[in-house]
Amino acid sequence: MTRRTKREGPDAEQLSRRSVRPSTMSPLGLVRHLAEVERDRRDRISDGDPPPKLYGGRDAGLHGAVAEQAVADAAYKDRAPLRGLMVHRIEEYARHRGHADLLRERVDGRVGR
Repeated sequence: MTRRTKREGPDAEQLSRRSVRPSTMSPLGLVRHLAEVERDRRDRISDGDPPPKLYGGRDAGLHGAVAEQAVADAAYKDRAPLRGLMVHRIEEYARHRGHADLLRERVDGRVGR
C-alpha cells in the first residue's frame, strides 16, 4: 500500500526529479533500481545464463531516470513479472521505504503514514 501511494499521481517529470544535490536519486530511479534488484535475485535462484542488466551497470537504474512517460511506464512494466521472489527483495524495500517518503515529500509535499 505504501509503495502504491508513493507512485500514484506524479507525472514523468516529477518521477524523474532528483532529490537533493549531490544525490542523483529520484522516485523513478528508485523504481528502476528495485526492478534490477528483483531481476538479479530471480537469476540467483534459476538455472542458465544470467539475463542482461535492464539498465546497464551498477545502479544505472537510479541514475538513468529521465522525464519521459515511456521510461516511467517501462520501469513499472519491467517490475511486474519479477514480483514475489526472495527475502532479499523485502530487505531492499525496507531499506528504501524511508527514501521513498523523503523523495515523495520533496516532489509534492505528500507524506507517509
